[in-house]
Amino acid sequence: MPQSRAKATTRSRARRRTSYHHGHLREALIDAALRMIREHGAESVSVREVAKRAGVSSGAPFRHFPSRTALMTAVAEQAMSRFRAEIVRALDEVEGAAPIDRFRALGTAYMRWVVRNPAHFEVISNRALIDFDGSESLRRDNAEIRSLMEELLSEQRDDARLRTDDVKTISFAARALAYGLARMYIDGHLPQWDIPAHRAEDAFKAAFDLFVEAVARAD
Repeated sequence: MPQSRAKATTRSRARRRTSYHHGHLREALIDAALRMIREHGAESVSVREVAKRAGVSSGAPFRHFPSRTALMTAVAEQAMSRFRAEIVRALDEVEGAAPIDRFRALGTAYMRWVVRNPAHFEVISNRALIDFDGSESLRRDNAEIRSLMEELLSEQRDDARLRTDDVKTISFAARALAYGLARMYIDGHLPQWDIPAHRAEDAFKAAFDLFVEAVARAD
């Protein structure tokens, strides 16, 4: 075997041994997919290219991810888990505050997470890329976040401090607002509104504050 070919083979085997030795192939593939999304967008991801970036054979990922959808769903599951943890932390920081202020903190956490994790959001927000209905963890975490929103609004309503009793509609409108703001950020619309990237979180918070003030009764 020519020396150059032998060296290449040795390097290739070393990369594979490293991935499998640590037992982190699944995580390595997800990380490689995220790097591709950050560099070229979600549509650029393929299982074979992710394998190449992770330093494993083209067939290795298919034991974990039989399809591109399965891989992207795993990315979305990681995103949703971290997103939910961000919301829990935000609510812990305002424990004991009025329900509407906790609701405000939840919405602010949503938008803060998007600004700091755009690649994750790009995947989690596009149901065409993932198998949402087939993922138990995605459905569970999403349902728990929605339940948190509605519980906080219900508490505020029970104190007669909402302008309407329709908690589900308020929750839906809040999610739509936050999602729309997030998509504007991801899709590059903010400069058209004279909002530089480093002011995105402030702009989102101001918009969500307006929403909260519109649905909550004044003291």
